[in-house]
Amino acid sequence: MSSHATSAAPAPAAARRHELAAFLRSRRERIAPEQVGLPGLGRRRTPGLRREEVAQLAAVGVTWYTWLEQGRDIQVSVQVLDAVARALRLDPVERAHLFALAAAEDPVPQAECFTVTAPVRAVLDQFDPLPAAVLNSRYDVLAHNRAYTVLAGDLDLVPFEDRNVLWMAFTDTPFARHLVDLDAARRSVVARFRTAMAEHAADPGWKNLLARLAQAAPEFEAAWQRHEVDAPANGLKQFEIPGTGLLRFEYTNLWLGPRTGARVVAYTPQDAETRERLAALLG
Repeated sequence: MSSHATSAAPAPAAARRHELAAFLRSRRERIAPEQVGLPGLGRRRTPGLRREEVAQLAAVGVTWYTWLEQGRDIQVSVQVLDAVARALRLDPVERAHLFALAAAEDPVPQAECFTVTAPVRAVLDQFDPLPAAVLNSRYDVLAHNRAYTVLAGDLDLVPFEDRNVLWMAFTDTPFARHLVDLDAARRSVVARFRTAMAEHAADPGWKNLLARLAQAAPEFEAAWQRHEVDAPANGLKQFEIPGTGLLRFEYTNLWLGPRTGARVVAYTPQDAETRERLAALLG
């Protein structure tokens, strides 16, 4: 009785292999031989490439590729998956799906690339006089409006690699000097960065930022070694601006896509005093 129940409900790994097999077949069948420089050789019983042709293009054994398409329980190296992905001309989304089904980490992960389009720029400018900036999941400041310079200084004068919230919080910048509770802000952004980096552990850009921060700021290294994690959230921040006084804000994340990647972070004054002081700073 129990053995029958087990066979009727395949294990998650078996179900994933079955899905992987079906996905590979569907991608193979959509590619015409001529698209990859192979002769058509007349009529074919099934559309697209043959299994042996995919194996040839990927430089893997025909038997091995056949077993993969049959959903067999075999060891799959990331190098072979990479070759199959290239042979089948998978786009970035399809490639990520392939590696997910194979329960493998992509050796060449797709870099997160978000373009600040004209509509996004228009939305950002509409927030003025509220400070606002476009951040990606690595906390790079991709764009900002005029009011944001009150908090972070003139970022147009800063090299792009330094226009990063972690870098601004852990090095000597106007952003760090203006933040009232700097230690709490640092702990929070490090925990959120660690959470985001789980999906980008092999990305050279992320690793380079991590190495730069560890070298530039012992405080960052100490916070990183605590292994704290946290999810992106809205919250409160206070900035002390020399010659102006205290500015109190609620900041809100407005996501620009279906996943927690690029977003607009907007700062709304908490009180009339902050609104008046911000207006005076912006002239």
